[in-house]
Amino acid sequence: MVEIINPILRGFNPDPSIIRVGDDYFIATSTFEWFPGVQIHHSRDLINWRLVKRPLERLSQLNMKGNLDSGGVWAPCLTYHDGIFYLVYTDVKHSGGIWKDTHNYLVMTDDIYGDWSDPIYLNSSGFDPSLFHDDDGRKWLVNLVYDHRKDKNTFGGILFL
Repeated sequence: MVEIINPILRGFNPDPSIIRVGDDYFIATSTFEWFPGVQIHHSRDLINWRLVKRPLERLSQLNMKGNLDSGGVWAPCLTYHDGIFYLVYTDVKHSGGIWKDTHNYLVMTDDIYGDWSDPIYLNSSGFDPSLFHDDDGRKWLVNLVYDHRKDKNTFGGILFL
């Protein structure tokens, strides 16, 4: 029996999203205001991990001009379906006070180690998006909705598109 020692990724690696593709495991983590955005680590045994890609490496994929501290990329979601890797993420422009300015995007690639597409804008209703691949080929996006109404400033539900 092999012993896994936690944390499996040392250091600051928040909001992990893990997938398995064949014999390979990949974890995507938040990078907040650090560029390039998102870190993807790889393992074959869930014990030994190495950083293999920072997919948001072009300004066309992630322009954080004007983002505040602790803004930027929050809670990326990495998925795989029919030979394509998908990464949805939130670029948080502002998160203080009664307003949150959050924009959700999707990038894709057929080679997790290679170049990723330019982003497809999804919505700005909230943050922490996740992507689900249905058996019939449809893609479903869910994310937290932020309630901006006066005196609310709270969780407003989950958006399902």
